[in-house]
Amino acid sequence: MRFAYEWCDDDAQWFRSYGNENWDFGVDGRMCRRIASVNDMPIMEQSRLFHWPSGRRPDEHPGLTELNL
Repeated sequence: MRFAYEWCDDDAQWFRSYGNENWDFGVDGRMCRRIASVNDMPIMEQSRLFHWPSGRRPDEHPGLTELNL
């Protein structure tokens, strides 16, 4: 899975975290292995690309490819 998200630390510094994850599931359907590679990049608040409330990305919002991520 490819992902990107944005977050703010206690000092009001914004970051964009992006990367890839690989998941393996056992026969019982539970995740048994997770491998993740994540990069945190400091960004200016004006550079944020995600502006919806917490939760799932709205269907009408551009995806990672459209945002060149």
